Amino acid sequence: MRAALSKDTVKQFSKFAVVGITSLAVDYILLLVLVELLHVDFLIATSASFLASVVVNYFLSMRYVFSRRDDLSRKREFTIFAVLSAVGLGLNDLFMFVGVAVLSIGYQVMKLISTFMVTWYNFFSRRRFLDGGHA
Repeated sequence: MRAALSKDTVKQFSKFAVVGITSLAVDYILLLVLVELLHVDFLIATSASFLASVVVNYFLSMRYVFSRRDDLSRKREFTIFAVLSAVGLGLNDLFMFVGVAVLSIGYQVMKLISTFMVTWYNFFSRRRFLDGGHA
């Protein structure tokens, strides 16, 4: 049995990827500034930069990637987005801790690996709970 992605899903994921790259730029640049210039611990910096990128990602995702659900207010929509993002943050921090503290991978490289891994969770969870065009 072959599972194929629809053209709509591929198109939507492509938009999600562009938004994600923009959010990653915010996340990664802020991480580097906090760690390298301000000497903040990498886990604290990881959380702070991730949270900043979540705000950027929310506004761009809800404008360009996902259509609004009629049954969700903006407040509830953002709350769901924030809860899903908190799970993503937990995964991100877990991957960062294991990669950097346990496996001795540089935080810069591990951030990219972690982002790649969390992206899949983010897309499918947000699509499931936030997208008015898909249930």
